[in-house]
Formats: sequence, C-alpha cells, structure tokens
Amino acid sequence: MRHNKKFNHLSRTASHRKAMLANMACSLIKHKRITTTVAKAKALRKYVEPLITKSKTDITNSRRVVFSKLQDKQAVTELFQEVAQKVADRNGGYTRIIKLGFRPSDGADMCFIELVDYNEAMAKTQKKTRRSRRSRKATTEAAPATAENVVEEAPVAEEAPVEAPAEETPVEAPVAEEAPVEAPAEETPAEEEKAE
Repeated sequence: MRHNKKFNHLSRTASHRKAMLANMACSLIKHKRITTTVAKAKALRKYVEPLITKSKTDITNSRRVVFSKLQDKQAVTELFQEVAQKVADRNGGYTRIIKLGFRPSDGADMCFIELVDYNEAMAKTQKKTRRSRRSRKATTEAAPATAENVVEEAPVAEEAPVEAPAEETPVEAPVAEEAPVEAPAEETPAEEEKAE
C-alpha cells in the first residue's frame, strides 16, 4: 500500500529523482535562477528550502548534512557564504516560481525558479497588496509634488542645448518661411484667370 505518499515521483526511480533534485539544487545555488518545468520546480522548492534554512547556522554538522544532500563542494561553499548572508533575515520562502508558458515541443508547462533575494529588479517592482486609505492619499499628494520638481528641472536642462542651435536656425528659418508665403500669392492669380 502507498498510503500518505503523495509527493510527485516525476516519472523517475527514487535514485534518479534524488540525483536530479540534487543537481537542480546545485544549479539553482550557483546560477540563482534556472528554467525548468513547473512540476520539477515545485519538487525542487521542497528539496532546497530546508537546505537553505540549514545553511543559516554555519556549523560543521550543518555543512555535513547539506553536503550529504548536494554532493558538490562549490555549491555548499557558495550556499554557506553568499546565500546564507542574503537570507539571514528571511524566515522562509527563499525561492520564487514564475510561469513562462508552454514548451513548443511537448507542451510542458515551463517556469523559472529563482532565489528571491537575488532579483533586485523584481523586488523593486512588486506592489504591496494591502493599503489603507491614508497611504493612498499620502501617495497621491506626494506624487504632484514630485512631478512639479521634475518639471522645474527639465526646462533648465533643455535651455542650454536650445540656445546653441538657435543662433544657426534664424538664418535658415526666414528663407524657409518666405518661400511658402510667395507660393500661395502666385497661385491665387492663376486660379482667377482660370475662373474667368
């Protein structure tokens, strides 16, 4: 019987699955982001997050436990030196899965899994989901003030480049303006002669 065995076997034997997850965990630690299928990413999340939590306490026993899972000295060293310092203040949720769509060849649901603290651009663009009415009013009042500052600074920056070409432009501009003024004057008498 297989009661309470609900984890995803990923169509692999136990030894193959263990080796694959270890390799994916090493790649994630070294490269900080990898592209894979959603099913593998979810299995990897369950595999790698306890190892990252273990790396927060840099003692010999923790290193031995993590090395027994990963079997890669470089990945263990990077995990304990770089990654552990980045996630020191985080209590969990060290990885993020973002779906990419379907793979063209076989239609597999693809995604990338990344370490959360290493994607600075994503952290800046994330919006807070809960806001009070006070914070909305404060942001709307602050927004026009910053817009005015930007508007005031912009003309100052534009005035210097405009002045230099302005000396050359008046010489050419009157010539261009005179030609269109004379052309309609000549056309008007011609039209009157055709009308008669």
